[in-house]
Amino acid sequence: MDRHIPFESLANFRDLGGYSTTDGLRVRRGRLYRADSLGKLRPDTPDWDRFLALGIRTVIDLRYPWEIDNRGRVPADPSFAYHNLSIEHRPYDQPSLGPEVAPGPYLSARFMEVAEDGTREIAQVLNLVSQAASSGEPLAFHCASGKDRTGQIAALVLTLLGVPAETVVEDFTLTDRATPALLADWSARNEGRTPAWPAFGRAPAEVMTLFLTAMTTRYGSMDAYVTEALNLDAPTLRRTLRKGLLEPAG
Repeated sequence: MDRHIPFESLANFRDLGGYSTTDGLRVRRGRLYRADSLGKLRPDTPDWDRFLALGIRTVIDLRYPWEIDNRGRVPADPSFAYHNLSIEHRPYDQPSLGPEVAPGPYLSARFMEVAEDGTREIAQVLNLVSQAASSGEPLAFHCASGKDRTGQIAALVLTLLGVPAETVVEDFTLTDRATPALLADWSARNEGRTPAWPAFGRAPAEVMTLFLTAMTTRYGSMDAYVTEALNLDAPTLRRTLRKGLLEPAG
């Protein structure tokens, strides 16, 4: 199923609603969105009207400040609060990687770096998601392509909600539907060149599978990661997220 919401300027905007949990509940639609860079939106366009119509009250930008300086941020609007929380601390250049670099082991290792380096920012992200869940107000989070940093936050939230690992992996791989547009966007910004890395813009299942396995090996569970690494009250956070973001299935 294609969960992408169509925009002219965005390739990877998706509603996380509709996923089933292991205990028979379902993530509410229209409450939690993941996306590629909302800095591509422009006021007074159909895309901007479509975005505002979703009623989003919180936008979390997971990019580095220098990315925002270079590529822009979502236009300011009184209808939502904007937060820049850069969860990645060790930048790397995916387009320049060689074809010998296997995406699964490479990207899952980068994801683990983010999980360990970005604890302060990730905790803030989860607190904002929790606040939005409590208030019943829609929230969107994004990075540049809506794949890696965005995928990690989506995986963390979905896991805390009780969505099974195979569904979390499936959600990650849906970026592949946006890969042609992401590649075209990169080429347009780089004089028509093609990235050296054949895996650029792709979201193989192995990446998320290896990351979830590594998190379990390192911390024991996502709850333990939240408690030990993020210094948050995992049971309280889980209850808040589930109360605000889940509904009966059917």
